[in-house]
Amino acid sequence: MLLTPEQVDLLPSEELRPLLKKLLAEFDALLKRVADLEAENERLKQRLDKSANSRNSSQPPSRDQKTNQPQKKRRKHGPPFGHQKFSRPLVDNPDRVIQVPVTECEHCLADLTGVAPEDFERRQITELPTSKPIVIETRQHHTTCPHCLTLNRGVLPEGLEAERYFGANLEATVIFYKQTQHLSIERIVETMRDLHGVNLSEGAIASIIERAGEKAQPVATAIKEQVITGQVIRSDETSARVKAKNWWQWVFISENGVYHTIAPTRSSAEITEVLGQLAVKVWVCDCYSAQLKAPAEVFQLCLAHQLRGLQRVLDSSPEDVWAKAAQTLFRDAIHLRNRFASGEMMLSGFLRRVTQTENQLDRLLENELKNEAARKLQNRFSTHRDKLLTFLHYPNVPPTNNESEQALRCSVIHRKVTNGFRSEWGAKAYAALQTIIATAKQKGEQTFQTLVNLMGPPVLPFLEASSP
Repeated sequence: MLLTPEQVDLLPSEELRPLLKKLLAEFDALLKRVADLEAENERLKQRLDKSANSRNSSQPPSRDQKTNQPQKKRRKHGPPFGHQKFSRPLVDNPDRVIQVPVTECEHCLADLTGVAPEDFERRQITELPTSKPIVIETRQHHTTCPHCLTLNRGVLPEGLEAERYFGANLEATVIFYKQTQHLSIERIVETMRDLHGVNLSEGAIASIIERAGEKAQPVATAIKEQVITGQVIRSDETSARVKAKNWWQWVFISENGVYHTIAPTRSSAEITEVLGQLAVKVWVCDCYSAQLKAPAEVFQLCLAHQLRGLQRVLDSSPEDVWAKAAQTLFRDAIHLRNRFASGEMMLSGFLRRVTQTENQLDRLLENELKNEAARKLQNRFSTHRDKLLTFLHYPNVPPTNNESEQALRCSVIHRKVTNGFRSEWGAKAYAALQTIIATAKQKGEQTFQTLVNLMGPPVLPFLEASSP
């Protein structure tokens, strides 16, 4: 049983009283601390029950809580009944044709060797050849001039320079495995050995990556200069680990290309570093403060983010009328834009509907809300009112920033697989190569051939030349 301060005063010992009073004061403080922690724990439990997921926030689907799905009735596998049969198309010019003639009648055993066939049935098997490296040796002749005794050396042709040890195809293959397939250097060593028959050391692979980064830097810079001249720029950023420190990977997309850069800051200074003195017509982004400081005439906030925020309100308060109305308005606005872009609506009808949508949004922002979460979203929409429906007034502006997020998705996978970059040059090389690859994809070009062209002149044509 605990003693009160009054009971402690009745104790005979003069030395015990102050000690017990101090202990009781500390005990009361601990009890209050425990009560505060229990209250905080209860609040966290309530928040956990209504936690964010990929449907109502920017959280990736990989972090969603996975629940057991109910057992469903087993359905028939394969195509439905009556489905038209599809088969692999035949190649017009196969590498080899093997004739299979009929030599004997299966009924009367007559010899049919000289009988011409009425028809034939085509079948094809596709196979990969056994990979074998090709080694090209140069023998640079040294010849002394008999007249002046000058030692002359043969001039190596372009593509067979003295400092070159690997051809463009081999180097592009290494970069392809590292950059797009996210293989570690150890796995690249194994893959090149077992799949291609080439023995490479980890140092050789690191040198190839470093050399590729050096070649990619001026190309990436040229792409950046093209990107920032676009009328509409979409931008986003994600975290990156460089030398065990938190850096940030930025992406800037316009109709002219895709530019990636990895920098130690997430501030608007990086946007200024990329754009320089240029001003942009339209900037598409999320609601991050650094993005909103971009030098642009108008902005378009990503409506996918706003729809997820409204969905989070509805998950906690399914009967919230305001959140439902706002969600419906944004979805109808996107649908309206798509209908007009596809030619389903005349210009006059589209403009009338745009005016109605703008007025409806203004009315929603004037409502007085009691739901705290909904009120926060309403305040955000009011603050950025001019950035919500910009896409209805500019034909080339998308309503969401999904393209930027998709452009960073492969980099997020790369970060999770590799745990980041151990050097600054590795991060810069990755960003420059990603710039070239993403821009090539945007233009419909093949990734591997783009890397081959980057790594220098081909060496395979020398096989067709006569040996010196």
